[in-house]
Amino acid sequence: MPPYTTGRGGERRGTGRCLVRTPTIVVVNYGSAELVAENLGSTHRGLPGSSVVVVDNWSTAAERSRMSELAADRGWSLLEMDHNAGFGGGVNAGATAAFARGATDILVLNPDARIDAESVARLAAVADEERLTVASPVVQDPAGKVWFAGLDLYLEDGSIRAPRRRPQHPGAHYVEWLSGACLWITREAWDVAGGFDDDFFLYWEDVDFSRRAAERGVRLVVVADAVAIHDEGGTQRSRTQRPEAKSETYYYYNIRNRMLYAARHLDSDGIRRWRRSAGRNAWQVLLRGGRRQFLRPVAPLRAAWRGLRDGRHIARTALSRPAAGDPG
Repeated sequence: MPPYTTGRGGERRGTGRCLVRTPTIVVVNYGSAELVAENLGSTHRGLPGSSVVVVDNWSTAAERSRMSELAADRGWSLLEMDHNAGFGGGVNAGATAAFARGATDILVLNPDARIDAESVARLAAVADEERLTVASPVVQDPAGKVWFAGLDLYLEDGSIRAPRRRPQHPGAHYVEWLSGACLWITREAWDVAGGFDDDFFLYWEDVDFSRRAAERGVRLVVVADAVAIHDEGGTQRSRTQRPEAKSETYYYYNIRNRMLYAARHLDSDGIRRWRRSAGRNAWQVLLRGGRRQFLRPVAPLRAAWRGLRDGRHIARTALSRPAAGDPG
């Protein structure tokens, strides 16, 4: 599996202006019309000639009406889903529409993320160097703190660490992955990787996609001089807890989908290892929302319990199937 690389995007210039391959921007919305208006609006204004596909997962009639008005006002294509297909299912629908209309590249962007034209040009330049490429910018929060600059998934226990920590774990087996918060995907890479796995619904679908893409020869690149801004709390924040706390949905799917990834990619011994460490990893997920949330612990602990329960079911189902080559 080729490792991801940290690259820099060159600028292609002509007549004094930067010539940019314009992507089709794909955004999946679920109850976040105001975030889409602000962040996608900013990104699209900076990319003359780019097109936009917004996939609106069903939430409420009021949200659907607001999103329809917004898309019509901004000239965006709107795919109105009759159900909530999740992030992966939404991206698949948006990508299918974009490529059917002739797009050569898509830029997947979270509703709470934005990126400027210079950074997009650098992603485009890296993709044009090798068309079997999926590229991510460095992602920062609004205060300038790095939120994503490449991450490693350790196969021994399913823990996630930054690349700078590799010297602390010599000999460890890990795979690299790129965040779906802002992701440039060429048509060639999409076709080879096969799109997102709908079963993840939310979270870990980008980890799974990165794994399948890399195994099939796609280059994963973090473009060091491209930057996107991601207000992570915009779509993940709890509505009832303290501002730093995450939603029950965030906790549930991050805990549950860890075991779905194991079932998709690991052998029986690996699934058992990840199952044994499930409780410890679930606690680490909960800590992302801060300790003060445990002053009102029902919601986060309920989400964690549900995630662990459903993850154990996924593991049991996977372990009950005959291994490849086994009789039956």
